[in-house]
Amino acid sequence: MKKRVYTLYRVSTLGQVEKDDIPMQKEACRAFAKAHGWEIVKEFSEKGVSGFKKSAKERDQLQKIQQAAMAREFDVLLVFMFDRLGRRDDETPFVVEWFVKQGIEVWSTQEGQQRFETHVDKLMNYIRYWQASGESIKTSIRTRTRMEQLTEEGLYTGGVVAYGYRLVKRGRINKRNHEVYDVEIDEKEAEVVRLIFQKYVYEGYGAKRLCNYLCEHNIMGRNGQNIPNVSIVRMIKNKSYTGYLINGKVETACPELRIIEPELFERAQELRQARKREKGANPVSFSSQALLCGIVFCAHCGNRMSLTSSTRKRIRADGSVVREKRFRYSCNYNVRHPGQCDGQSGYGVTKLDDIVESVVRMKFAEIRECSRKKLLEEMHSKERERIKQEVRRLEKELEIKRQEQEVLKDETIRVIRGTSTLDREMLSELLAENKAAVAQAHEALQAAKAEQQSLELASEKMRRDCDDLFTWANVYDSADFAERQAILHQFIQEVRVGRDYEVEIVLKVSLEEFEEFKAHSMANSAGKRGQMDLKQAPKTVDCDSNAGIVIVDEIADDPLSILPKNTAHARIAYCER
Repeated sequence: MKKRVYTLYRVSTLGQVEKDDIPMQKEACRAFAKAHGWEIVKEFSEKGVSGFKKSAKERDQLQKIQQAAMAREFDVLLVFMFDRLGRRDDETPFVVEWFVKQGIEVWSTQEGQQRFETHVDKLMNYIRYWQASGESIKTSIRTRTRMEQLTEEGLYTGGVVAYGYRLVKRGRINKRNHEVYDVEIDEKEAEVVRLIFQKYVYEGYGAKRLCNYLCEHNIMGRNGQNIPNVSIVRMIKNKSYTGYLINGKVETACPELRIIEPELFERAQELRQARKREKGANPVSFSSQALLCGIVFCAHCGNRMSLTSSTRKRIRADGSVVREKRFRYSCNYNVRHPGQCDGQSGYGVTKLDDIVESVVRMKFAEIRECSRKKLLEEMHSKERERIKQEVRRLEKELEIKRQEQEVLKDETIRVIRGTSTLDREMLSELLAENKAAVAQAHEALQAAKAEQQSLELASEKMRRDCDDLFTWANVYDSADFAERQAILHQFIQEVRVGRDYEVEIVLKVSLEEFEEFKAHSMANSAGKRGQMDLKQAPKTVDCDSNAGIVIVDEIADDPLSILPKNTAHARIAYCER
């Protein structure tokens, strides 16, 4: 019966991918298998995957091969060279050994079979990957140094060319005798870049407003689509527009590539930093007319809704005419692009604000039912105790392994003197196993300590968030308009509203935090009223708006009704942390 063979081909660099070195590896492996009378049943390829930078767990193809090995789906793993399996000296030797222990023969077309029958086999396996790892590091350093040297000479070294420039060939030849590209200004795109900086610095345009301006004037990007605001922000931050070639920390002045004057660029950075500080302190715009101004989004097209107003006449019973001003959250995209957004053009401020406020008051009521002291005492207590015990266990385990190491060192001296009962080969094997065990124990301990630190930081942050939530919950009902507005902008990440007031309220607090509040709230309620009836009728909350609201909470997934009158639907969601 022919041996079943799995093959693995890998190239790590973009150049290798472009040249497609895979066929060469395939040809060699297929010829090798044929010569040995084997049958290749499956072939795996990895393109652009570094055997040094990526661990075995991050390589999907290698993971599939390992799963197949455990299922005994093949007999031989064949590669062109062993370094195709990886170049990490702290991992790859053990991966190879793992396959052999599973009963899988590991072969290379150039180096033969990898065995583990003797200590020398193990040693040679480790040495091979130590060399491969060292070569990979040296190659990376040489490549990076060469790229930096070329940048210092004012030469393009590859990568995506910023908007405003284009690649051209001017006859420059590299050391491999290949013609390579240079960079020059694309005047058509450069004019757009200058326009963006002009309006940003001198006309007060932000990235979103610039995005809308370019769209309205049919100024598109290279792909024929709108230039998004994230790309505009990237442009404003790009120093290369002042005439620089940049590669990492290396910057080389190239006046011929200057699109923006340095003074204009510096002014743009000052404005950007000032706006960033303002945004950090007050992330959205406020209005004396609308609680939610700045955090309302159209659920259909995703665009932020703006506050608009209109005036209408109302005739009183006595015949007098009164002019009333109405405010709406309006979807400008719906107005500008009819048919591209299937939502409403606008939503009444009073109605939407009342809906959201009613939901918020309900959530704050839940928080007030919690025992603040109990919640803070029990927060992550089980997790903290578990990881604390795990750290202690691993510290003890590491100490034992290190003591064993010292014993083996003493035994080495006796072996040299010829007074030991162990031979050199056995001692070397024991030392290698102990070294690996010490490294593994140390790694596990560091991981546990990192988890412990992360948990402590998470607990501390949750304590601060908890303090904020309880403060908001306690003061909201008595707060004035401006104070309630400020609380809502801190409590709510965004409000998405769709037709017929289908509302989704995304809270800034995480789902995990509210689960804590929910659990404690229910526990407190059970303590006050005895065993809770979870099948009781939906909870009702008063609402000042004309809409009765049916609420679905992401935590409980049960409906809560706010009555009466015309029904709206609200869904409460939570941000991801």
